[in-house]
Amino acid sequence: MSNFYIDSFKTFFKIGLFTFGGGYAMIPLIETEVVDKHKWLSKDEFIDIIAISQSCPGVMAINASVFIGYKLKKLRGAVSACLGTALPSFLIILAIAMFFRQFEDNKVVAAIFRGIRPAVVALIAVPTFSMAKSAKITLTNCWIPIACALAIWMLGVSPIYVILIAGIGGFVYGKYIRPTE
Repeated sequence: MSNFYIDSFKTFFKIGLFTFGGGYAMIPLIETEVVDKHKWLSKDEFIDIIAISQSCPGVMAINASVFIGYKLKKLRGAVSACLGTALPSFLIILAIAMFFRQFEDNKVVAAIFRGIRPAVVALIAVPTFSMAKSAKITLTNCWIPIACALAIWMLGVSPIYVILIAGIGGFVYGKYIRPTE
């Protein structure tokens, strides 16, 4: 019989250790581990947790691990998953801080980081399209995320306002315009 706390710590530690590009780049790996491999959550539960994690202040990957751990095993589950997610980054940053001065002008290291950047963009793009499919974004409603992204990027609208307006709009639409069957 496996111990959830150890399993969740190891799972999220592996996710934190092998994912570059922040929380959005972690989404496919978290989904693979939590939904497909361990079957701790359904696909719909996972999408809901990602949406909540993005809406809350703080680091998205930490938020997601806390929500997943809490949903499964309350406070102790949240702590084990959160520590698993945060510890690799802490250790890597600590090592970089200790040795950065020796490598900051190294052309090979600079070239490696230039090569990693496009891969990180791809790691962020993949979950975006996957989540759009899961959230049932189609050609008829794709204007909503596009308009939100453009409002934030080009007009400088605060993401907080976008989240609030989207939440109110979703509530009004679901309650008054198109009630659920």
